[in-house]
Amino acid sequence: MEYRHLGKTGIRVSELSFGSWVTFHNQVDVKPAVEMMAAAYDAGVNFFDNAEVYAGGKSEEVMGKALKELKWRRSSYLVSTKFFWGLNDGINEKNTLNRKRLIEGINGSLERFQLDYVDLIYCHRPDKTTPIEETVWAMHNIVEWGKAMYWGTSEWAASEIIEAIQIAERHHLHKPVVEQPQYNMFERKRLEGDYVRFYKDYNYGTTIWSPLASGLLTGKYNNGIPKDSRGALKGYDWLKDLLTDESKIAKVKALEPIAKDLGATLSQLALAWCLKNPFVSTVITGASRVEQVHENMRAAEIAPKITPEIMEKIDVIFEIKKDEDED
Repeated sequence: MEYRHLGKTGIRVSELSFGSWVTFHNQVDVKPAVEMMAAAYDAGVNFFDNAEVYAGGKSEEVMGKALKELKWRRSSYLVSTKFFWGLNDGINEKNTLNRKRLIEGINGSLERFQLDYVDLIYCHRPDKTTPIEETVWAMHNIVEWGKAMYWGTSEWAASEIIEAIQIAERHHLHKPVVEQPQYNMFERKRLEGDYVRFYKDYNYGTTIWSPLASGLLTGKYNNGIPKDSRGALKGYDWLKDLLTDESKIAKVKALEPIAKDLGATLSQLALAWCLKNPFVSTVITGASRVEQVHENMRAAEIAPKITPEIMEKIDVIFEIKKDEDED
């Protein structure tokens, strides 16, 4: 396992990390969570991603109980959580980054995790109604109080992140240091377009999510939606259009010869492809079985085998033109 600095910070994250979205509580309880986290940790993973909204707070509870059972040295791993959607429907409790919500949010998360602090906290989405300055001050205070070590953003526009950084610099506050964007072979616009100059100028870190495009890039949806997949889960109907898109499935099938030549599965190829982007600090993987963890971790061995020529072949499959990338 290789480790990359999280942007301009002093901490380093494993290039492959492990996240709990969809799976924890919804698909797995504490025992399999312990097994999967242990397998990831043994492979060198040191970053475990979560969010208060995942399974309505239950995902944090499962991970917290797993960490208690695993009894790892606290300084040996990193844990994150995110705030925006909230867990209740009150007027100041959902879809907001106001000071009250953020401080109540971190206190609730720490209780569910059974931890004294988390390492990273994110503003899970931008809030168009709360002044960014209020959000920056609240996140700074949470870091100052030692309840989190660093803070960042998720799915914010580059202009919003720059505004937050400038506010923090003006008031000598802790700046956001990391963005969590979606990034995969299908979803490239921000990380290969909108963010490029911003990342170069600010050396912002990234912890990317959905590297397998919600499982589409694994190939398991090539012949329909399996009953035991996330596409069949209650509450995830919004995924069905993506997972049954014939044009996208055709692209996945076209990747099979490339994966075969590399001695890789489609999942490993997709994860390794993400690792080739120099702006990626870590690729968040997910799993519902320990066997999937072992498979995903092998992507670190596949990445060095992906040559510029192979990257070009993949671009052709996904109809990416070089001149469009450079605009």
